[in-house]
Amino acid sequence: MLTYGRCVAVPLVAACLFWSDILEGGIWLRWLALALYVVAAITDFFDGYLARAWSQQSAIGRMLDPIADKLLVSTSLLMLASDGTIRGWSLWAAVVILCREILVSGLREFLAELRVSVPVTRLAKWKTTAQLVAVGVLLVGPAADRVVPGITLVGVVLLWVAALLTLYTGWDYFRAGARHLIEDDR
Repeated sequence: MLTYGRCVAVPLVAACLFWSDILEGGIWLRWLALALYVVAAITDFFDGYLARAWSQQSAIGRMLDPIADKLLVSTSLLMLASDGTIRGWSLWAAVVILCREILVSGLREFLAELRVSVPVTRLAKWKTTAQLVAVGVLLVGPAADRVVPGITLVGVVLLWVAALLTLYTGWDYFRAGARHLIEDDR
């Protein structure tokens, strides 16, 4: 249920940003987007934790959980690029994050067909946390800058940190799966 809730939060966060920027609905919608996003991000932690603690793990949960994370982060990044919160060279950090997510998803799908599991590493969990925090700060950035100037800049720096972690963990996954890719071609 928590994963489903995270999936529902994705279009709600996007709608807040769209309404705030495109429809000029007001900066307060940034705070609402952040609130929805934070609730969704927190459910990511509790989803896995409670599933393991209560032995409630399911195939659909294992499939949908990483998809929900990717939808939340990628949709938010696209909306932040659209409204200009992420611009210039910082777009490259967003591109790195989006490309890695797509490539690793494809690799995982391929390896699943071979019945090869690639476990999530501790660093990959930190990467997800870094992404979630960076995007959360950027979601509220323009509104928070009115209270404490520089919040958007902090979000951009965190986005670059997340992009670097993303590159490293993406390489780590590719290296782990490369052996199977080469073996399958023989």
